[in-house]
Amino acid sequence: MNDAAPPRSASAAVLVPFGIVTLIWGSTWIVIRDQLGVVPASWSVTYRFVIAGVTMLAWAAMRGDRFALDRRGWLFAAGLGLAQFCLNFNFVYRAELHITSGLVALMYALLIVPNAVLARVFLGQRMGGQLLVGSGIALCGVALLFLHEARVRPESGSEVLLGLGIALAGVFAASAANVMQATPTARAYPMVPVLGIAMLIGATIDAAYAGATVGAPVFDWRWSYVAGLFYLGIVASAVAFTLYFGLIRVIGPAKAAYNGVIVPVIAMLLSTLFEGYRWSLLAGAGAALALAGLVVALKARRPNR
Repeated sequence: MNDAAPPRSASAAVLVPFGIVTLIWGSTWIVIRDQLGVVPASWSVTYRFVIAGVTMLAWAAMRGDRFALDRRGWLFAAGLGLAQFCLNFNFVYRAELHITSGLVALMYALLIVPNAVLARVFLGQRMGGQLLVGSGIALCGVALLFLHEARVRPESGSEVLLGLGIALAGVFAASAANVMQATPTARAYPMVPVLGIAMLIGATIDAAYAGATVGAPVFDWRWSYVAGLFYLGIVASAVAFTLYFGLIRVIGPAKAAYNGVIVPVIAMLLSTLFEGYRWSLLAGAGAALALAGLVVALKARRPNR
């Protein structure tokens, strides 16, 4: 009877949050783009995670979660705050100064690779054959999208390479945070208050870095900037990270990272509407392969053995 049961990753308890996170994060890249300009990137990241952290702690208080952390818990929260809510997002915002939001999102499709490698090294999780096949198909799709970008923007090669390099640094920081969420230490503490504390620690580091590098706080009172901050802080951070880190604890970091394969497709559709991104047969084929790889991988019965 157990053999007939669907794999955990095919259940509604996984697919529904997976879909919600994918849709939310697919829309964030274009919102981040609007955050750039008047306000230095480090201050925008700081404001975002102050909003997110306060939201998480208020939610935790409403749920009656315990807030007390021991030394190990504080160290875990600090490490998560540094990797996910400081390094990762500072790299993301800066990458978008050099390349389109869709292309930055595309780089994050590669998250499946370091996630799988780090999960193997630190958690002993082996990728199943079907997940390997799905990864291969998806990465072929990502490669076609990269090739399309290189063909349509040959004149700005150095700028593109710089943006891609910054985004890649963000990918590795995000991967470290992802694998942390799959450890026994993460499971030992209630997720919501720990995430809130980690977000506020990350925001504190962001503020210290911003003050040291660009000076006093700057704010943009345009309605789109303010609305974008609350969307990124509450929906794209407090809600989405809770769902995403919950997925990591259920299906592992390698498979959870597959939302990063479809997120770029959504981001590129929005980039088409708002940034003038132009599709080609090559880009369409890349997007189709990425989605096909996602379907194959999510049907794997034993993704991490």
